[in-house]
Amino acid sequence: MAGNKAVVYQGPGKVSVETIPYPTLELQDGPGVNPANVGRKVPHGVILKVVSTNICGSDQHMVRGRTTAPVGLALGHEITGEVIEVGPDVEFIKVGDLCSVPFNISCGRCRNCKEGKTGICLNVNPDRPGSAYGYVDMGGWVGGQSEFALVPYADWNLLKFPDKDQAMAKILDLTMLSDIFPTGFHGAFTAGTKPGSTVYIAGAGPVGLAAATSAQLLGAAVVIVGDLNAERLAQARSFGCETVDVSKGDPREQVEQILGVPEVDCAVDAVGFEARGHGAGAAHEAPATVLNSLMELTAAGGALGIPGLYVTGDPGAVDAAAKVGSLSISLGTGWAKSLSFTTGQCPVMRYHRGLMQAILHDKVQIGKNVNATVIPLAEAPRGYSEFDQGASKKYVLDPHGLLS
Repeated sequence: MAGNKAVVYQGPGKVSVETIPYPTLELQDGPGVNPANVGRKVPHGVILKVVSTNICGSDQHMVRGRTTAPVGLALGHEITGEVIEVGPDVEFIKVGDLCSVPFNISCGRCRNCKEGKTGICLNVNPDRPGSAYGYVDMGGWVGGQSEFALVPYADWNLLKFPDKDQAMAKILDLTMLSDIFPTGFHGAFTAGTKPGSTVYIAGAGPVGLAAATSAQLLGAAVVIVGDLNAERLAQARSFGCETVDVSKGDPREQVEQILGVPEVDCAVDAVGFEARGHGAGAAHEAPATVLNSLMELTAAGGALGIPGLYVTGDPGAVDAAAKVGSLSISLGTGWAKSLSFTTGQCPVMRYHRGLMQAILHDKVQIGKNVNATVIPLAEAPRGYSEFDQGASKKYVLDPHGLLS
């Protein structure tokens, strides 16, 4: 096959749909590919025909020019697809299988993978632990906002759906298993959410809404979502969450109006490094705001789940320290209150099978809760633009017209 249409980063504020090389079972050179990975053989991999692939807030950080992503990088790490070719070392995955792809690439062989820490695999990125498709500094594995995609270590990485027809009927839910549903669940779970918990989630974007859905699934008594965006707050209320408009000031007062006390048992940061201030400062970027406010909001002995992205290189940061990921965090507050923190990539494989079962057995409607919205691959630039402007939608790209 000659080509492969894909969403490509063209510089700050711009993406386009271009033809990139059709994937093979060997890593080729290209934008963002680590030189040590060029020529890497992938006999354990498969080629997927991409059925659905989603636009993620993490992609948006790159497109805004807030990372060191190179021009020409093929984007996309949320992939669901049908296997159309298998490598000679693939034993259990077969041509025709419909599968979810964890966004973090892992080998299944290293110490971290064997301990379930698949977000920090030691063997797939020559620069540092952890890797992902179509993402800056993640080893150069080509992105999956495309017609076809390569998945390495397929027997280990892929989650096969047990029934293709059943899966296609629920594809707008199942497509969230590659990233945001496990990531939101990871945030709520590592924050200690359990039956009867009160939970505050900072951010009503798709990951925040997935975290809110997950907190409900875990049995929380009250789930409160804070944001600046009225449309996104309305989406949170549509499935039973309480909401806080942080443009009106510190969330503690509004939380107290809801709960009777100005604190919660558990807190989740689903915002990350592009956080803005509260109240009168809401229009100004203040990257430590969310972390500091969550430490104030969380009861002593509680925990913070931090699936929101923080980076070590941000060319557009508000100050020199933030440009290298150094934020003014009140660690003394966290220490004094004995708070626990969990950061980093979600280890998707820890959760995705159980969340698949919850979807297939009608225990959760994650696609509805995040307002999954299907658009053709050709319209990806519009999806990126509208998402960047605050649309309360989770855009799902349909490369082959299989979702309509």
